[in-house]
Amino acid sequence: MTSETTRRGLLAGALAAGVGGLTVSGAGSLLESFAPLSGRAWDAAGRDRPDSVESPYGEAVVRYDEYGVPTVEADDEDAAYFAVGYVQAFDRLFQLDLQRRVMRGQVSELVGEATLEDDEFHVAMDFAGAAEATWEHVADTPAGPLVEAYVDGVNAVIDGTQLPLEFELLEYEPREWTPVDTILMEKQISWDLTGSFGELRRAVVADRLGDDALEELYPERLDHDVPILRETVDAENDEDETDDGAGNTSPFVAFESDENGADDPGGELADWLSRFESPTGIGSNSWVVSGDHTESGSPIVAYDPHLSLMTPPLWYEQAVETPETSVRGATFPGVPFIITGANETGTWSFTNVGADVLDCYEYELRESSEGADDGDETDDHHISSTDADEYRYGEEWREFETEARTIPVADGPDRTITIKKTVHGPVLEREGQTVGVAWTGHTATRTTEAIYEYERSDGVEDVLESTEKFDLPTQNLVYADADGRTMYFVTGKLPVRTIDGEVVTGNRIFDGSDGEGEWDGFTPFGESSWDGFVPFAEKPHAIDPDVLATANQRVTDESTYYVGVDYAAPYRGARIYDRLDERLETDEPTDLAFHRDLQNDTYDGRAAQLVPALIDAVADHDAISDRLDAAAAALVDWDYRMDRDSYPALLFARWLEHFRREVFEPAFETADLDDSYYPSDWVLATLLDDSDWFDGSRTDRMLEALDATLEEIDAEGWQRYGDWNTTDVIEHPFGVEAPFLDYEARPADGSEATVKNYRVDSAIGASWRMVVEPGGEATAILPGGNSGDYFSDHYDDQFQAWVDGEQKPMDRTLEGD
Repeated sequence: MTSETTRRGLLAGALAAGVGGLTVSGAGSLLESFAPLSGRAWDAAGRDRPDSVESPYGEAVVRYDEYGVPTVEADDEDAAYFAVGYVQAFDRLFQLDLQRRVMRGQVSELVGEATLEDDEFHVAMDFAGAAEATWEHVADTPAGPLVEAYVDGVNAVIDGTQLPLEFELLEYEPREWTPVDTILMEKQISWDLTGSFGELRRAVVADRLGDDALEELYPERLDHDVPILRETVDAENDEDETDDGAGNTSPFVAFESDENGADDPGGELADWLSRFESPTGIGSNSWVVSGDHTESGSPIVAYDPHLSLMTPPLWYEQAVETPETSVRGATFPGVPFIITGANETGTWSFTNVGADVLDCYEYELRESSEGADDGDETDDHHISSTDADEYRYGEEWREFETEARTIPVADGPDRTITIKKTVHGPVLEREGQTVGVAWTGHTATRTTEAIYEYERSDGVEDVLESTEKFDLPTQNLVYADADGRTMYFVTGKLPVRTIDGEVVTGNRIFDGSDGEGEWDGFTPFGESSWDGFVPFAEKPHAIDPDVLATANQRVTDESTYYVGVDYAAPYRGARIYDRLDERLETDEPTDLAFHRDLQNDTYDGRAAQLVPALIDAVADHDAISDRLDAAAAALVDWDYRMDRDSYPALLFARWLEHFRREVFEPAFETADLDDSYYPSDWVLATLLDDSDWFDGSRTDRMLEALDATLEEIDAEGWQRYGDWNTTDVIEHPFGVEAPFLDYEARPADGSEATVKNYRVDSAIGASWRMVVEPGGEATAILPGGNSGDYFSDHYDDQFQAWVDGEQKPMDRTLEGD
């Protein structure tokens, strides 16, 4: 751990060397944004928590463990959550403020024009308006007063303490925190998990590469036998079903590009919107085994969500003790309640379903000055929404709902934009291309209420009742309780789409003017009845499963309803099930240590698919060099584990990257599609040997990739996997211009396809790990530290333990002051 003295030296050295920039969301270097070194900045180095704080809600006691994790104890819940707001804000205030600025489209107010496009997107999507509609509902629930007490605790830090270093460097003070800001954090994580414009990208691929390429490279159902639910799910209406090709069985019509009633909106819009989607590779692991297979006789749940890694971490660990609840676990800064964790009775965790809960619509548009009567035909379908005043909806022309919003810009003129909405939701426009967007998060949602109730739940029946209120995001809930019960349920609202009365999939662009695919019972920026959505009891689920694992693979092969097509390749899910099945077949019980070890598994199923063929290619080729032969020899006895000290792991990881390029780059470059459009590695590994994508020879592509790999490794001087696979991309939002705020780079294990998940190119990995026996022992770890204060001892004190796959006790029973 870096000492405070060392931190002061790093900061002094960095500032003396002229470091003074800011990087926010890829905005680049903005040297002018930092204030010069001043006494105010140095004041932050002496920032200490006060011994006591005046609370309008009564007494609460906060105790910190050796890792800076607070346990809040109070006889009154309002007093407890005032304290929760205070401790979160003291540790993570800059993170809270930056997150709400991103979602409100207010980052340019700090850093200038570099983030204007980001702000324009977030303003146009009106996430803040959705949060306001949600707060109107939450305010009248039992969770509402606790949110307000939490908000008062946050504001007590803003008003009464020394601000953290980032505020002093940027010379600004945060505005008052509001209940809507807290709800906005729910919208942020929901968007990060479900915000996908995949239908736009599919349309671009079909237009530029053709329907055959779309079908071959982006199949809606990956051919594997390890869905989450490996056995049939009982349902009232699972007869006479047909395979929809998307991993579900259903009577609806699947996507065909030439059936779209609306024209392809083009790549410019898709490319722009892809910047704001769920990060590529977002995923998670969770699994549960019943007490029949554990040493203690109680179930065990293991969980590690793979989200963007950052400094400080995405999650904040806390515990709360009141007469109503005793809860421990992790939440997002800005959210008062434990999102994943355990109370005295049970434990809950969430992984992403990959459900399709966002649709895009095209419309016929016109300028109202045309003066056409309702129902008139128009040739102005391609007019930009910037110029259009009206859109056709059914037999009438309607005016867009509009509102002017001003985005303040530091050191530049403010930008005023007009946000537009249709009956479906916000309108997004780029380079003359226009779509309307419907997203389930754009209405009042009850997820905050559900999470509040999870904290107070007393077993499976309570959690089931609360889960019905969990409107967004769509998640794989894995739960177990101290009575030995286990449960799996898909959370979130799943839309049912129809065209001319026929149920269809959602992976297409709909004709909004003709009302195609719209969601019955959905009211954007209001209260929804959810009438046209999958009934709760008919969503995929399992009550009291003996063993169940989720790793973002498709949910089930037997479901009446379309869920989505954005599933992960099955590598992680297959490995988890293989190891669980293998252990259970021995009749040897598992314990928490076994499940922690499984979380650290680095076996890469892609290597098992591809390396034997690569070795054969080298052996069979008639013009082999000694260098290629030596590389193949290094792979022969490799165990396919992506360990930081492994040379074969380095060789495979870099070869796979070059192999992707050899296969896809020529055609994709010609079609002006970058590598973000490349298909999954499962598709690459399972392409037929005679596929046209190999340009005549799969073997030649493999060998050319291997040759390029060896040249790269020699040029870079890499000797082991950890030389390339490091954590140096886990940055503070200020980025490379303020490196003293980043965590120090360390060699890392794992890949995007391993259970111990880490993706060096995108800084995605296990953002939290926990293993819990309900009512018993629990352990956890953060990728960094619980404090966001650079000068705190707890800024990065868990980071090396996280890299090494270790965990610490997740204990809510503390002694001391």
